[in-house]
Amino acid sequence: MRAQTAGSTGAGWGREIGDLMRAAAGGFLFGVPLLYTMEVWWYGSWVDPRWMLGALAVSLVLVVVLTRTSGFRNVRDSTWRDAAFDGVVIVAIGALCAAAILVCIREITLSTSLEETVGKVVFEAIPFALGAALARQFLSRREREEDAGGEQDEGGGGLAEDIGVDDPAIGRTLADAGAAAVGALVLCFSIAPTDEVPLIASAMSPPWLLALVAASLLISYAIVFEADFSDQAGRRQHEGPFQRPFAETVGAYVISLTVAGLALLFFQRIGPDQDWRTWLAWTVVLGLPATIGGAAGRLAV
Repeated sequence: MRAQTAGSTGAGWGREIGDLMRAAAGGFLFGVPLLYTMEVWWYGSWVDPRWMLGALAVSLVLVVVLTRTSGFRNVRDSTWRDAAFDGVVIVAIGALCAAAILVCIREITLSTSLEETVGKVVFEAIPFALGAALARQFLSRREREEDAGGEQDEGGGGLAEDIGVDDPAIGRTLADAGAAAVGALVLCFSIAPTDEVPLIASAMSPPWLLALVAASLLISYAIVFEADFSDQAGRRQHEGPFQRPFAETVGAYVISLTVAGLALLFFQRIGPDQDWRTWLAWTVVLGLPATIGGAAGRLAV
C-alpha cells in the first residue's frame, strides 16, 4: 500500500511538472516577440502602479476564462475555483519566464529600480500568461494523435516519401531541419530589421551571451521534448543520427542561428564593416526567437 501511494504521488508530481512545463513552453511561444520590443520596456519603466495593477487584474481575468474553457493541463479544470487557482499559477509562470529572459537580455540588472523591474515584468508577462493558458489547446498532443489516427502506423515512411527520400531516418531529419528553418524564419524575420537586436547585444558581455545560448537550447528542448505537445513520445523513437533529443536540439539551434544570421544580412544589419564579434553577438541575440520559432516548426511536422 505504501509503495502504491508513493508511486501515485510520484506520478502526480510528474504530471504536475509536465503541466507547468507545457504552460511555460506555451508562454515562450507567444511571449518572446514582445520581449524584443523596446516600447514595452520603456512603458513598463514609467507606467503608474495603479494602471499596472489594473492591467494585471484584466490579464488575470482573461487567463481564468481561457483556463476554464481550454486550460493548460491535459485534464480540463472542472470548476471556476480550479480555473481561478490555475489562473494565478499561470500568471506567476508568465512573470517568472518574462523576468528570466529580461535578465538574460540585460533589460533587468542589479541597477534597475524595483518599480521599473516590476513594470517591465508585468507588461511582458501578459502575453506569456495568455500563451500559457492556451498551451493545451493550440498544440494538443491528444488532438493531433486522434486526427492522425492509424495513418502514422500504416505509413511510417510516408514523410520520407513525401520529400522524395527512400530512407525514413534521412527523410525525417530533412523534414525536421526544413521545419526548423521555416519556423525560425517566420518568428525572427520581423525582429531582424529592428533596433532592439543591436540594443540588446550592446549590453551583453560574453558570459551573458553564453547564458542566452544555454537558455535558447533549454527552451527549445523543453518545447519539443518535455512539454507534451504533439507526438512527444514518437519523436524520441525516430531513427537517425540527428533524431535524438540532444542531437536534434543542437542541430536545430545551429539551423536557427544560421537563419537568424541570414535574416540580419538580408536587412543589412550586419555587413563587412563590422567585426566577427558583432556578427556573433547580434546573431545569438536574434537566435533566441529564431530557436523558439524553429521548435514550433518542428512540432508542426
